[in-house]
Amino acid sequence: MEIDEAVRQSTDRRLRTKYDNAIYVIQRALALYAFEEVAFSFNGGKDSTVLLHLLRAGYFLHKEETQTSNGIQMNYKPGCPIRTIYFETPSAFPEINSFTYETASTYNLPLEIIRLDFKSGLEALLNEKPIKAIFLGTRIGDPNAVGQEQFSPSSPGWPPFMRVNPILDWSYRDVWAFLLTCKVRYCSLYDQGYTSIGSTYDTVPNALLCIGDSSNINEKFRPAYLLVDGRLERAGRAKRTAPPTSIGDNFVGNGLKSMESCHSGTLKAAIIAVGDEILLGAVEEHLSSSLCRKLQAIGWAITHIAVVQNDIDAVAEEVERRKSANDMVFMFGGVGPLHSDVTVAGVAKALGVRLAPDEEFEEYLTHLMGEQCTGDRNEMAQLAEGVTELLHHKMLSVPLIKCQNVVILSATNLAELEKEWNCLLELASSSGPLVLMAPFITKHLSTTLSEVKISRTLSEFCLEFPDLYVGCYRQSRSGPLIVSFRGKDEARIDLARQELQQKFGLEISSEVNSG
Repeated sequence: MEIDEAVRQSTDRRLRTKYDNAIYVIQRALALYAFEEVAFSFNGGKDSTVLLHLLRAGYFLHKEETQTSNGIQMNYKPGCPIRTIYFETPSAFPEINSFTYETASTYNLPLEIIRLDFKSGLEALLNEKPIKAIFLGTRIGDPNAVGQEQFSPSSPGWPPFMRVNPILDWSYRDVWAFLLTCKVRYCSLYDQGYTSIGSTYDTVPNALLCIGDSSNINEKFRPAYLLVDGRLERAGRAKRTAPPTSIGDNFVGNGLKSMESCHSGTLKAAIIAVGDEILLGAVEEHLSSSLCRKLQAIGWAITHIAVVQNDIDAVAEEVERRKSANDMVFMFGGVGPLHSDVTVAGVAKALGVRLAPDEEFEEYLTHLMGEQCTGDRNEMAQLAEGVTELLHHKMLSVPLIKCQNVVILSATNLAELEKEWNCLLELASSSGPLVLMAPFITKHLSTTLSEVKISRTLSEFCLEFPDLYVGCYRQSRSGPLIVSFRGKDEARIDLARQELQQKFGLEISSEVNSG
């Protein structure tokens, strides 16, 4: 069969893996359901064109396996007699309609044309002839893909059937790699700069593919397969005013869950380190204290520092607790290709989404480490679906990962942390995740007094200066007692220091540190 042969001969290891996984899903569905109980929803777009040829290959391999096991000689025919559904609309591009009808004729598809909306059409179709499963070209990145699996029952309120999604984990690049490798025909609009085709009312060529000035309607466009960043395939869709999605409702662009704390002058952050080695005492953890100082220098208050084990559930539980109580959560550790690197998976679980391949992130990883960096299932490139933003900076070889108000740092030492922090500070000037506030100022006093003698006075100071943090500690057992005042109003800090010095006189000496 020419499709299977073309993929097998390809040097694209990733494409072969994606193909094998999709064929497995198709063959699994054909084993679970009688052939007359399945259907294929075809709309003439690139994704359903890929699925058509995967179905042809899967059907051929399924029949070959079945007939060979029964001792029957296989007679190959190029078609796939699967029941095919096409929802035709008045706003469809003429090129889509003609491509659909010509393709159905070429491959002997029993095409059933429905001129109703998708839900009503399905209800009428299933009432006429029951269908238990429908093959769909749904792919990660599609608006309706969130929450779906390769086998997903239809949503409540819809006719009951099983949605079968063989290419759910395919990227834009995977789609074009398959179409070009197999040399199959696709709709001509894709050669005219269209990258995602809806209706004639909301679809234009992707301006990123324009040759010259995109404001000139006579300009030409490069073909869709030359789009570099697959995440921008829907850039040719018209922007419409719509209510926020359930994903967008959860966060603002700068990572704040509300602006109330911003107006009050203090934002709150939590820090989570992931690593069994820290808990076992094999590694000393210095990044948290350094990050604390950096955050305080831009006016953020640290509410919590935690170290959790390399366990998805442990990470998810800690993130879930901290993300709602803080404006930002910073994480480090547990990022990489090892079995113990579970930070991204834990964050995804805490946010209630699954992991899905991110094409752009994989491009960065491949450029940095080569093709072997992600494995057949591109594990390192799997990020939290629908809630991930990549934080780019020219000084970073790989972008940082931000999931709602959780920022995952890749730093493993102080030098790397310094570099990533400086990048975050620069990004703050262009609506990055950080908000730069008035910095905290800390001033200290040193005393030979005991904790017992000074404790009552410090308690009174906490009541008199509720806007300041009043702390007390020793740097060594025999060293002097250090009293610290921290806040954003230097005049208030100086007033508190002066009152304490006046109360105890020479037993309090002045020692000033700001930062």
